[in-house]
Amino acid sequence: MTVAQGRVLLAAPRGYCAGVDRAVVTVERALERYGPPVYVRKQIVHNQHVVDTLEARGAVFVDELDEVPPGALVIFSAHGVSPAVHEQARERQLRTIDATCPLVTKVHHEARRFAADDHDILLVGHAGHEEVEGTSGEAPRHIQLVDGPDDVDRVQVRDPERVAWLSQTTLSVDETMATVARLRERFPGLIDPPSDDICYATQNRQLAVKEIAQRCDVMIVVGSGNSSNSVRLVEVALEAGARHAYRVDSAAEIDEGWLTGATTVGVTSGASVPEILVRGVMDWLAERGYADVEEVQTAHESLIFALPPELRRELKAAATA
Repeated sequence: MTVAQGRVLLAAPRGYCAGVDRAVVTVERALERYGPPVYVRKQIVHNQHVVDTLEARGAVFVDELDEVPPGALVIFSAHGVSPAVHEQARERQLRTIDATCPLVTKVHHEARRFAADDHDILLVGHAGHEEVEGTSGEAPRHIQLVDGPDDVDRVQVRDPERVAWLSQTTLSVDETMATVARLRERFPGLIDPPSDDICYATQNRQLAVKEIAQRCDVMIVVGSGNSSNSVRLVEVALEAGARHAYRVDSAAEIDEGWLTGATTVGVTSGASVPEILVRGVMDWLAERGYADVEEVQTAHESLIFALPPELRRELKAAATA
C-alpha cells in the first residue's frame, strides 16, 4: 500500500437530493406497509447500491409493466413516466404509487401547457434517458429532442415564432445554456420555461465541483454509470480545471495509480448516491495518507418533498386503524 501525505477537498452539498430521498423512502415505506414483493418500474434512482439494497428487502425491479402480475403494486421511479405508462397500468389493473420527483413533474406540466398553446417544444436532453422518455410522452407530437449544441442545426419547426424549450433536470448547466444560446440564434423568439428546469441539486453539486476543481489534482465522483448527473460532474470537474477526474460506484473501483503525484484529491457524489459510499471512499483515501479533510460548502439545502399522496393516505389510514 502506497502511503502519501495529502488532503481531501470534500464537496458540499453532495449526494442525495430531496427527490431521490423521497423516492427511496417511498419504496422502503411501501415494503413496510404492504410487505414484499413491491414492484418498481425501472431503477427507482440511478444507483446500483440503492437498487441492490432495496432488492434485498423485497423490491422487484422490472423494465416494463407486462412483467408485473395483474393487480400487483408497482412504484414509478423518480425519473417519471409518460401518460402511456399510466394508461397501461390502468389496463392491467395495477395499484400504483408515483414517486416521480416533483421537479420532473413540473417539467411535465410545462410540456403540456406549451403543447396546449400549440408550440413546438425543443427538449434539451440525452436520448434514451428515462426522464426524457417520460417528458416526451406528455406531448409527443409537439416535442423534439435536442441532444447538445451540435444537434441544433437539424431542428425543424413549424413556426419559428412559436417555439419553446425545456430541459432534462440532470444536465450540465453550462452545456444546456450553450445549447439554448445556439437555439436562440436560430429562433430569436424562443420562449423560456417559467422557471429553470435543471434541478437545484444538480446545479448545487456542479457549483461545488467548480469551486474545488482548480484546487485538486484528482477529482473522484461517486456515482453509477447510468446516473446522468454523476457523469456530468466528471465533465464539469475537467472543464473547471481538475487535472484528472474519475467516476466510481464505490471505493472498490478506485485505481491507486490515479493518485500518483497527487497531493490534493477532490471528492463528491451524484444526487442519487447514499453517503455510506462516500464514507467508503474517504476511508480508502485516509488509509493511503489522505486524512486531512476540508469540506468545501458552497450551498445549504433544506428542501424536503412529501411522500406521494397515495402512499400518505395509506400510511395515515393504517396509523388510525
